[in-house]
Amino acid sequence: MKRMAMTLDEFTRSVDAKSLPRVLQMQSGYYFQGSVYELYGREGSFSCGELLKIIGISVTRLIVELQSEGSKSITVDLSLDYPGLFRIVADKRPYTSIQEIVDSVRISPVCLGQPEFYCPEKLQLPEGTIQAEESFRLTAIRTEHGDSHVDCEVTRKDSKHIFAVKLSHTGEFYECADDQFYTLGELVEWKMPKGRKRTVTWAKSLPSKEKCESELPEDYSGELVLTPVYELQTVSKFGKNVVFIPSTLDVEVLDVTEECDGACFMQPLSFRDVFAKPSEFFPFKAEVIEPPSQVQEELGFLKSSKQVIVHSAYQAKRILASEIRSEAQRRFLIPVSYNGRFKRGPRTFATAYDLEVAKSNKEQLHVVATRAFETHYEGLSSVLVGDQYLVHKMETSEVIYGDKRKTVEALACEKMVGKKYEAVLIPMCLDGGFVEVVHDKKQYMLSDLCHRFALPFNVKVSMRDLSVKEDLLAGAAGLQLEEEITDPYLIVSTLDLAQCWEVPVNRTNMALQLLEWWNGPKLTQGEAVRSAVEEIGEDCYFTLRRYVNASVLPPPRPPKRHQKHSEDTVKLPPPRPKKPDPPSPKSPHAANKAEQAVPTSTTSSCAEQNTPPPRNETSKTSLVTVTDSGPQKATGEENSPRHKTIKQDDDDDDDDTKDYEHIDEDELASIRRKLNDQSIHGGESHLCMSGRHISVDDGSPPQAEPRQDGAALPPGEGLPVP
Repeated sequence: MKRMAMTLDEFTRSVDAKSLPRVLQMQSGYYFQGSVYELYGREGSFSCGELLKIIGISVTRLIVELQSEGSKSITVDLSLDYPGLFRIVADKRPYTSIQEIVDSVRISPVCLGQPEFYCPEKLQLPEGTIQAEESFRLTAIRTEHGDSHVDCEVTRKDSKHIFAVKLSHTGEFYECADDQFYTLGELVEWKMPKGRKRTVTWAKSLPSKEKCESELPEDYSGELVLTPVYELQTVSKFGKNVVFIPSTLDVEVLDVTEECDGACFMQPLSFRDVFAKPSEFFPFKAEVIEPPSQVQEELGFLKSSKQVIVHSAYQAKRILASEIRSEAQRRFLIPVSYNGRFKRGPRTFATAYDLEVAKSNKEQLHVVATRAFETHYEGLSSVLVGDQYLVHKMETSEVIYGDKRKTVEALACEKMVGKKYEAVLIPMCLDGGFVEVVHDKKQYMLSDLCHRFALPFNVKVSMRDLSVKEDLLAGAAGLQLEEEITDPYLIVSTLDLAQCWEVPVNRTNMALQLLEWWNGPKLTQGEAVRSAVEEIGEDCYFTLRRYVNASVLPPPRPPKRHQKHSEDTVKLPPPRPKKPDPPSPKSPHAANKAEQAVPTSTTSSCAEQNTPPPRNETSKTSLVTVTDSGPQKATGEENSPRHKTIKQDDDDDDDDTKDYEHIDEDELASIRRKLNDQSIHGGESHLCMSGRHISVDDGSPPQAEPRQDGAALPPGEGLPVP
């Protein structure tokens, strides 16, 4: 059967990246008409019949269409490094078979490569039944006895079930709503379906966005339709350089991979290709075909060297750290072999729960209160600014609230009063502030800190690393060591071994051509191999932290107090008329729902980022939940139950059930001060602040009495946020 020629753009959008490399034959010539200086190293002319080997296809930029109601849509171009986080809008167009899903989306063991779908009808399978509209996650594609199927993972009541679905299975399959945030680079790599456009919305702007020039309107909040623009990486039969060709080039091509011997072409290797090679492949001498465009100062030899030696590949440990400052934080990856010295710095804690998590058996946690908190429990202690505590452990205690006795969780501490110590119980619902008192003045190596103390941990560089010309960490006012991660690295050196460094695989764009095997000494991790501190961008940081940060909910509020107030107490407005009872019966647990609201956090078990295929070495990443801002799961977004597994009907119409939103503490304190200053009239009082509508009614706990020293109302005790 004679194959038909196609345009280069048609080939680019139809080819499966897994089938590369492919050999194409030009069916029509192309001759560049402009100045040769406009090519910037890219090929300008092709002869009819010329052979090209396609070794890679990449997205260079995105065409973004802004959907506007009642006006003409606007189209702008965005680069892949555009700072910002985006949320995916689920595709409403159905897939007609599992085979169509597999051909369209990327499926991988990495968490980002496990898309979720649902089917409006039941799926009867040999292992069981997937219920109608129950979501399932595609985790792997397998072939057994010539029959291909995809593994589908279903989560039911915290247990996972695996089903095998044949690729030939037909039906209507819809994409589930995705509550994760993604950078543009992650969307292109993992979430761009083949043959379909991807629609997203703004989720979060990154600090570096202010420095980025773009035609994208800052106040735009609608949907963005993304269309990728591709570029092909090719090598010619007689050339030594990698040639980049835009997919929109006006030529026709014919796929002749089966008839042509691809071994006669040059075989360039990216760092990811090299990392995926077995250990027997190392060491080898290579020619630098494409040097990195940007590289840190210590690795400058990669740009100037014509030939290098690649000794080995492995997963190296790094400490992810952030600079402690209010604005324009810098992020670092610090090797464990860093030769500088650190002194411990004070940590800050927002709640009593954080104190419970941070306490250690190795030393006593000593803190000072920076915010006041007044409790209405009899048996629990209030907190004043300046109070000092030695933290012990969490325990349950019986307290009196109003006329009732309750068993609550409290944090047992010793309050320092002069030279005496008083045993007190602090409520776990305390929403105040504490700062650690550090008595340890020793200097530590980084490896000692990670061994002796639990991360996250605050430090300050007391002595810079003298083995490097410029220490990036020396100028930081303070650092928070957040977690220990592993990342793929190659050991690369010059031919004379004068420069030998660990080079990151995921952050180095470089192409090599294998020349010969190296017969010299095979270098591994040790004194001869040097490691550099890396300063990473916000997008890379959020990718590394994606599955570490959990959604942090505020601590539970105290139960309602039914008693009279003194004259100085903030008066509440009269109760609002009750809502009519809903026609549907209430859930049996609805009445106690407000008092049983306990903060929960969800941390994904996967911490993989955009990494090359795994090697034999075991990669372990410590997952530490911190209260740091980052890409978190969006809550309260989806209106359809299809984005997750089937849920029980909830008592959303219950009048006693409140939905709470986490508000910035400074904003909340400002709201309380305004409510304290204004007089409340009528049956309802409303305050509009930063786009939020906040009301005060009889469903909230009573406001605490103002302190005599003029301090603001104690946090955590007064204002419900619907």
